[in-house]
Amino acid sequence: MKSACVLLASSLIFAACTSAPAPEPAAPATPAASGLAVKPYANLEQMMRAIPFPASNVIFAAQNEDPGKPKKADPGNPDRYAGVAEYGGWTAVENAALALSETANLLLIPGRKCQNGKDAPLDRDDYKKAIQQLADAGQAAYKAAQAKDLDAIVEVSGAVTEACSACHDVYREKEDKKDRCTPPAGK
Repeated sequence: MKSACVLLASSLIFAACTSAPAPEPAAPATPAASGLAVKPYANLEQMMRAIPFPASNVIFAAQNEDPGKPKKADPGNPDRYAGVAEYGGWTAVENAALALSETANLLLIPGRKCQNGKDAPLDRDDYKKAIQQLADAGQAAYKAAQAKDLDAIVEVSGAVTEACSACHDVYREKEDKKDRCTPPAGK
């Protein structure tokens, strides 16, 4: 399962990223100005499984396996990107970190539904704070990956875990899935 997640993350990173440094964000375009409709294409669970879950696993894996260390060939698990080395190693960790920060934008798209059909709690301050934590953790991981600093990756992995937990503990970890995205009573 772990190798499937890493392969999925690598595929997403390969398709969407380059090894160039992240550009400075442009001024946000309004949907009308861009001609594009800003809308969610996946529910919250689907989007989280597709983007931040595999991206965070790349960052977590870097704690135990130096991304800069050359990999031995594994005949039982061929590397699909062997000829595209610029997308592996530390670049993969950089791109995964950027995916986490970009996920913050996706979490704020109006109309996003939870897996159970409830609206994502966009109006809640704790939800917004957790989203900002995720963006900040992604940026910290990006800086650590750029510096190729294994100690910083270990530290920032804790920040990624805390950011995920800030939302999951309140909105996801429910005995019954139908209760997900439901704010705690009295808050």
